Amino acid sequence: MSDKINRNPHPDFKSVESSRAEWEVNTSFHYTKTPQPDWSYGAGANQLRTEEDKQKKHIAIDPQAEDRPGPFNYKLLISAIVPRPIAFVSTRSKDGKTTNLAPFSYFNFVNHDPPLFVVGFASGIGNAKDTLKNILETEECVINIISEPFVEAANATSINAPYGASEWDVSGLTPVYDCENVKCARVKEAVFSIEAKLDFVKEYDSRKTEGKKSGTVGIFEGTRFWVREDAINEERNLIDPDVLRPISRLGGITYGRTTQAFELPRPDWDQNLGGQEGYDKLKKTESK
Repeated sequence: MSDKINRNPHPDFKSVESSRAEWEVNTSFHYTKTPQPDWSYGAGANQLRTEEDKQKKHIAIDPQAEDRPGPFNYKLLISAIVPRPIAFVSTRSKDGKTTNLAPFSYFNFVNHDPPLFVVGFASGIGNAKDTLKNILETEECVINIISEPFVEAANATSINAPYGASEWDVSGLTPVYDCENVKCARVKEAVFSIEAKLDFVKEYDSRKTEGKKSGTVGIFEGTRFWVREDAINEERNLIDPDVLRPISRLGGITYGRTTQAFELPRPDWDQNLGGQEGYDKLKKTESK
């Protein structure tokens, strides 16, 4: 699929990469101020939105337009819905003879009680690839979070290996079979991993090709969390981002680092806005 969609804009990637700056080893996670610390309620966009930005118009795109190739929606969405977390999914066949490890950027968590996670697969069940095939057989997996120290190894597992060839060997990563509720391995190099049980799957019909199943969504319940000891606080409820050093997906073949952040407290209607009285004043100001 990637060849047809042409996610890689560089015919000779290594030559392009060699011209770029070296990896910034000393860049560590740190906090900054917000773009406009003196922002006030009702002020709209902050100072980063320029006068030129205000003059720009938007265009509407019909995802199902007859003259719009199907892959265009894929390329558009993976470049717009960013950054996306990556589910580094470990699975094992029902007979235990075949193992698989693969990254999925159609991923997020959707509830905490119970812990629920969604993973999207770009195929129907009838033509399921290794990960989905194993999950349908065993109804379990381990979801690992990708960190900077093994990003190349994680990317290597996206190789189009035939069924039965283990991506563990391709990546050189370490499988650890100490999970308490599932039989597949977690990635030893991962700072955070989740043992997960399949809740349900749903297939979706293509809007472009009649009769084709174009996607499958799986909902998983987390049953155990594994966290590296130096990454978790004493209460075991917060992971240090400077230890996790998570990698995200952007558009095409582009990945992102998380090295800089700012904090914004969630506002309170009464304390911060001044309740109904403050809201009414805000509306009067806007109407002038």
